[in-house]
Amino acid sequence: MTTTPTTVTTRTVEYPADGLTMVGHLALPAGSGRCPGVLIGPEGPGLNDFQRRRADALAELGYAALAFDINGGRWFTDPQEMLAYVNPLLASPDRMRDIGHAALDVLRAEPRTDPDRIAGIGYGTGGAILLELGRDGVDLRAIGTVNALTTGRPGEAAHIRCPVWAGVGSEDPIMPAAQRDAFTAEMQSAGVDWRLTVYGGAQHAFHHPTVAQTLLPGVGHHPQHAERAWRDVVDLLSECVPVAE
Repeated sequence: MTTTPTTVTTRTVEYPADGLTMVGHLALPAGSGRCPGVLIGPEGPGLNDFQRRRADALAELGYAALAFDINGGRWFTDPQEMLAYVNPLLASPDRMRDIGHAALDVLRAEPRTDPDRIAGIGYGTGGAILLELGRDGVDLRAIGTVNALTTGRPGEAAHIRCPVWAGVGSEDPIMPAAQRDAFTAEMQSAGVDWRLTVYGGAQHAFHHPTVAQTLLPGVGHHPQHAERAWRDVVDLLSECVPVAE
């Protein structure tokens, strides 16, 4: 366990999911009382220090934050190897739900977490996993995603019980306009309280400088929009699961 100068405490947590030993990063705020929780889902390459720092930043704001793992502690540096792992996962809602439920169980079991006040934010594959938790009827306070406009099995979006915010780059070829339309149509027809923010000129993974260094086409970092997307995520949490309630 480590302690930051702002008294945020962090620790690595290992837990089973999808036939793997997942290696997550838990960050807790100062104090001893219960606080709202946030699940943070990483991109397809895996969990790295970028998302761990996001968990730490949310803990500084007063949240118990778990940056969860999706691939057994690995960080894929080869884009084709990453796609060979991620694409089958994205094609299996049940596998995604299993990974999400396992992480949720870890966060709920943390004594500092208020189990009735948990939200989820996710990026790419991690966002798709959180959307599947929503479609599975999990009682989350909010779901926020960046670069994850995935649609689910017919009719299951009606099980989503919380507001959904999604952010995407206008020049993202992986989440093009047709995918945006399909996602918003699904949310609207299901009666979900949804919002979509399109960041002009941004490509896929615009928020993440490390992922943006991959050789995949249509991937690129956009520092200004990255900061805006983070503020949008924090605003969503402040609205739907405030620290002081």
